[in-house]
Amino acid sequence: MSLYKQLLIGICLFAIVVFCGNFYVALESSREQYHNQLGAHAQDTATALGVSLTANIDDPTMTDLLVSSIFDSGYFYRIRVVSLKTQKVLTERHGKPQDAGLPGWFVRMVNLNPGKGEAIVMRGWTQYARVEVVSHPMFALQRLWESMVNSFFWFAGCSLLCVIGATVFLRRRLRPLNYIVKQATAISHREFLSLPTLPKTPELRRVVEATNMMVMQLKALFSEQAQRTETLRQEAYHDSLTGLNNRRAFDIHLQARLSDEDKSTGHLLLVRVQDLMGLNQRMGGGKTDELLKAVAGMLGETQKRFFPTDGFLARIRGGEFALVGQEILPQEMENLVSQLGTQLKALYETGISDVSPVAHLAQVTFQSGDASQAVLRQADQSLAEAETRMRFFANPVVAQVTDVDGDRHSWFARLTAVLDAESFELFSQPVFECNNQRVVLHHKILARIKTAEGETLPASRFMPWIHRLALGQRMDQVMLKQTLREMDRTDGVLSLSICGESVADDESLEALLLPLKQTPTLAARLTLELDENELPDAERMSEVVRRLKMVGCRLGIQHFGGQFHLIGNLPQWGLAWIKVDGSYVRNIDTEEDKRLFIEAIYWATRQIDLPLIAERVETAGELAILERIGLYGAMGRYFADASTLRG
Repeated sequence: MSLYKQLLIGICLFAIVVFCGNFYVALESSREQYHNQLGAHAQDTATALGVSLTANIDDPTMTDLLVSSIFDSGYFYRIRVVSLKTQKVLTERHGKPQDAGLPGWFVRMVNLNPGKGEAIVMRGWTQYARVEVVSHPMFALQRLWESMVNSFFWFAGCSLLCVIGATVFLRRRLRPLNYIVKQATAISHREFLSLPTLPKTPELRRVVEATNMMVMQLKALFSEQAQRTETLRQEAYHDSLTGLNNRRAFDIHLQARLSDEDKSTGHLLLVRVQDLMGLNQRMGGGKTDELLKAVAGMLGETQKRFFPTDGFLARIRGGEFALVGQEILPQEMENLVSQLGTQLKALYETGISDVSPVAHLAQVTFQSGDASQAVLRQADQSLAEAETRMRFFANPVVAQVTDVDGDRHSWFARLTAVLDAESFELFSQPVFECNNQRVVLHHKILARIKTAEGETLPASRFMPWIHRLALGQRMDQVMLKQTLREMDRTDGVLSLSICGESVADDESLEALLLPLKQTPTLAARLTLELDENELPDAERMSEVVRRLKMVGCRLGIQHFGGQFHLIGNLPQWGLAWIKVDGSYVRNIDTEEDKRLFIEAIYWATRQIDLPLIAERVETAGELAILERIGLYGAMGRYFADASTLRG
């Protein structure tokens, strides 16, 4: 029972007790007084009537008239005149006064006795008759009833005012307690809030100060853990000079990319600065470092332009850089090479380098299943050929892969037909509890499309074209509608990936939320997921999570690990979970640095009770390490391959 209800009941009970006590005391003190008044009233009436009858006692008609006039003028139960000699009743009037509407229980409770009075009627010097008057207590009962009713309304009004006043008072005074509840709820949702204005009440002030201190300590502890983990990641996978990923991070990414069958054909671009040792001797270490930073900046711009969603840039050794990205059209590759050539030429012309060409570039195309060493060897050979022939760009014949499906118009026609018909093939992959593979946490929805020949194409074949043709937002809306239709026919909790375009602005977000608003019961069983590389800014992210929670849906992050600085914003977002990218999970049982990195992420997210799920678990050894660390969930081919949603 709430404090307000207890207060209401308490005040009402107190008012009732006070009212009853007050009425009892008033009744007991008034009973004798009213009894005496009734007796005096009866006696006065008897005396007056006796005096009046003295002169008319021998006239029966006058006697009756006098008795009747007095009986009709007051509250009397009985008036009679009795002969003293014969004890015969000479005249009598009796009856009850008109009912005043008093409840019977009240009359019985008061139990007020009637007053009695007697007087002697003289005939000369002889006592002739006796006048007996019995007054009725109706007048006194009516006065007591009115007093009780007035007292009741008075106490009821005072009680109501007390309840309203106490409610307002407590609501204002106990407002900090409501905020403390909000703080505790926010902590359970992985948010840290503090009450800036302290209450004036000393007891509540101490409670709020202690709660604020606890929240600040938890926030500081989480920030410290996040900073420690970020430092670990920087040391393990970061190049301190250029700010790019290092060779270790590149190897992890390339191996994961080549082993992921859901990824499409990709490109590896290898850039090597010419005569780095000679530059260092001729121009000094400072100038050489400036050159490497400039090349890193150019490659970073190239990545953002040509590989915005799936690019990976690293400095793998000395003056050698590697850029990994999804497949692009030949014309786009020509533009990429032309842009880099122009920018590198500008470095020579501005004097940052004294050799021309400043660097050599090699490009090779790889497919899922290729060996990483073979791809690197092919790129090295192409780069060596370019250096030997003093050419800027080397593009071996084996890298020229012709895809008959790569025609822009044919892909646009194929994808728009699927979108118009809302005919994506929905597959799902289960996500299990890490320490109990019999418990399914949810199913991840995967998209496939069917060709006219009946071939089922994985997302890796058409997703690059979805992004290239700017169809991502429309695909999210279609996939969401299809998923909700399937959820209406099945049970279970599902997760669905969406692209950053769908939450980038209010209009796009509202279009995404519309089907969720229409099916709130289904929305409660669905969690949307954003790729780490497509997250909006922190403020926008908070707004997206808030809007999704309003319709009952949640948001998670997938493929996490490359941008660990985002972990500082996790407490304020209140996410459903984080899924660690499979590149950090692959071979975790044999590579110590990956285990340390996953442990660091786990301890950082554990501080805010944020579930951590591992992607692409493929061996029992990997799962054993994840279980030992304590991850919440895991998914991958070790458990099950993707299957049709209804299957």
